[in-house]
Amino acid sequence: MTTLHSATRTDLAIELDDRHVAHNYAPLPVVAASAEGAWITDVEGRRYLDCLAAYSAVNFGHRNPEIIATAHAQLDTLTLVSRAFHSDRLGPFCAALAGLCGKDMVLPMNSGAEAVESALKVARKWGADIKGVPNAMSNIVVARGNFHGRTTTIISFSDDETARRGFGPYTPGFRSVPFGDTAALAEAVDDHTVAVLLEPIQGEAGIVVPPDDYLPAVRELCTDRGVLMIADEIQAGLARTGRTFACDHWGVVPDMYLLGKALGGGVVPLSAVVADRDVLGVLHPGEHGSTFGGNPLAAAIGTTVVEILRRGEFQRRATELGAHLHMRLGELTDRGVVAVRGKGLWAGVDIDPVHGTGKKISVALAERGVLVKDTHGPTLRFAPPLVITADEIDWAIGQLADVLDG
Repeated sequence: MTTLHSATRTDLAIELDDRHVAHNYAPLPVVAASAEGAWITDVEGRRYLDCLAAYSAVNFGHRNPEIIATAHAQLDTLTLVSRAFHSDRLGPFCAALAGLCGKDMVLPMNSGAEAVESALKVARKWGADIKGVPNAMSNIVVARGNFHGRTTTIISFSDDETARRGFGPYTPGFRSVPFGDTAALAEAVDDHTVAVLLEPIQGEAGIVVPPDDYLPAVRELCTDRGVLMIADEIQAGLARTGRTFACDHWGVVPDMYLLGKALGGGVVPLSAVVADRDVLGVLHPGEHGSTFGGNPLAAAIGTTVVEILRRGEFQRRATELGAHLHMRLGELTDRGVVAVRGKGLWAGVDIDPVHGTGKKISVALAERGVLVKDTHGPTLRFAPPLVITADEIDWAIGQLADVLDG
């Protein structure tokens, strides 16, 4: 136990967390107090280059001035009425987001996991109402190595034992096949399959990019078999990979987009299911809802996010700076980096275990002022805010090189 006389503000904050916050996370020993752009300042005044961006939620930078201005303005007028009434912000937001996606309708929610759960309900309802699949026989095909959240239903089709163990019984109705394996997917789809759910690029698995022929084949298979293709773009979407949606890299348009994280501008939780009327139109009053889903504050911020995305500046930054990031990481392949994967400003970096675990490397980088996070043991994830500069990338990679050399 740290004594009051020797404790730093960091020690005291972490000690308070340990005592009163449920231990469902194992954070790095950094206590953020403020942030701007790509930088976070802790309670001691130390600055860190954020190379995680809250798992893509802060794509447009911490406290993006345009988004913050929208939030301040909306706070002065209306924040919440629930969906018991209309608001003047909801329609414009949904129209703008539907237009960005090339779809008809939007189902606004809050968290990414809520968007996934909502999509599963919609797919099952669509299967029953449109395809004529009996509910008791309906199935949805998913990819192994997926990460769609940690609700009870979602962990039921996860193969992450840490997320699953002890939380059964599990929700039935899902079939898992290897990510990137079109033949396995084709074999799993049958007359009772209502949807295929996948991440176009698997994030938590280590930024795993599928073969170039995979997503087009999934799209063709779903069309031929009368099955909904659901793309979870919650981490991969909204400019992270250099395109508005990761699916755009392969010219694929899913039946449903699942969006979240960056949609709330790094300010509020905001997620959405976006699809055409013949899909989302299966929902009727009372069948689904959320008190905060589509609230005026989130809708106003989401509208500004869509306006930013329409300009394309962040897609261009992610493309250009992403190429620089991947080039610099590739230069470390003889110094402890085993593999680099990803697209845009999103990279999974496998570290030779001789240099330590991903967690150990993450802690060492934090001590040098660079914030990344490990996943699956030896893999680091780099996903900085898209406002990062080439010089800042160079500095961060220099710190990684020094850690590996040390």
